Amino acid sequence: MEAREHTQANLKLLRERLDSGRMRSARLMIHSLHPAEIARLLESMPLRERALLWEMVDPEDEGDVLVEVADEVRDGLIEGMETKQLIAATEGMAFDDLADLLADLPEAVTQQVLQSLDALDHERLQQVLAYDENCAGGLMNVDIVTVRPDVTLEVVTRYLRARGEMPDGTDLIFVVNRDNEYVGSLFLSRLLIHDPEDLVSSVMSTDVMPIPAHTPSAQVVWEFENRDLLSAPVVDDNYRVVGRITVDDIVDVIRDEAEHSFMSAAGLDEEDDMFAPVFKSASRRALWLGVNLGTAFLAAAVVDLFQTTIDKIVLLAVLMPVVPSMGGVAGTQSLTVITRAIALGQIDKSNAKGILKKELAVGILNGIGWSIVVATLTYLWFGDWRIGGVIAAAMIINLIVAAAAGFGIPLLLKRIRIDPALAGGVVLTTVTDVVGYMAFLGLGAALLL
Repeated sequence: MEAREHTQANLKLLRERLDSGRMRSARLMIHSLHPAEIARLLESMPLRERALLWEMVDPEDEGDVLVEVADEVRDGLIEGMETKQLIAATEGMAFDDLADLLADLPEAVTQQVLQSLDALDHERLQQVLAYDENCAGGLMNVDIVTVRPDVTLEVVTRYLRARGEMPDGTDLIFVVNRDNEYVGSLFLSRLLIHDPEDLVSSVMSTDVMPIPAHTPSAQVVWEFENRDLLSAPVVDDNYRVVGRITVDDIVDVIRDEAEHSFMSAAGLDEEDDMFAPVFKSASRRALWLGVNLGTAFLAAAVVDLFQTTIDKIVLLAVLMPVVPSMGGVAGTQSLTVITRAIALGQIDKSNAKGILKKELAVGILNGIGWSIVVATLTYLWFGDWRIGGVIAAAMIINLIVAAAAGFGIPLLLKRIRIDPALAGGVVLTTVTDVVGYMAFLGLGAALLL
């Protein structure tokens, strides 16, 4: 909450300075902000003001800002930059960030950036580029410090002083053998409090387990969360240390996954530019509007099957939206629980049956409870127990089906490699609408005519 309010305050202050023509004051303000804060401001400003703000960014910060902004915003900024400016922006960047940025640069610029690196840096960058961006290897930074287990802490201290600097976020040093295979980790705190004559092997920790480079990012997040890590070594297939992941990388992954889930629920992309041209935004949203229209017509076709029933018993038309609406809410609750369980790796074949039974039991219990309520209200409203009984029975049926659909749909979508967060809601709404209308109008036709 504080970060959001801070961004809003900065945005308001910056606009006041730009509107009043205080360009020097605005530039000084921009130079005092962290690249991530500048990125949030750029994303929050219309295209014309964004271009003006981008001109004020310190050239030394441009690369770090480009990594922080959303993909579409980054593409727009890159289009307006000259090749020399792009190459200069990549200088001094962390290799994991540079790898992310290179994916969006023009091919000619990418080649020039690679040519500008010395042999060692080029090799390090290729290490990161060799892995998928959504695995541990793609997240890692290859700027690491390693020591041997058979040296004393005094030797390690002298070595660190000779280096002159430490990689950002360093809380431990990786201990490797002569083949660069991971042996353990030396916490900097132990380096400070133990006897300088102690060997590294005697004070190092073997509890910090390395993460294989091909580990999916979701699993890496799980490792950091459940083992309370600040950083962790990354190893290749031969157990050789190739890099490290720090908690700030994990925070970025968590934020991206949260934004993806939130935006995907509406069929949108979290990387879209909020100030993109109207036609471009409209064309993107049109796809899922079209999908929704198709499902709406499917539900309408079901209603049309019972047109004669509705004509004879007009009260059914009044109550008709109640059953699909209740089923949609109940199904969404189950869908959300199961989608979350899939994301956290909490559901598999061993417990799926138990979870299904639980969701069905919840659907039955809520169905019975709310059917009594709706039947009573219907009787008090229309004075007809038969209609109350029909809507009550339809509601029980739809809530049970909704629970089963909310459980099964995300698992089915995952099996066919479709993001449950993206398509689950659309499929679920179709199921609860069709079943709700079919149950209510079908029972009405069978029992009231």
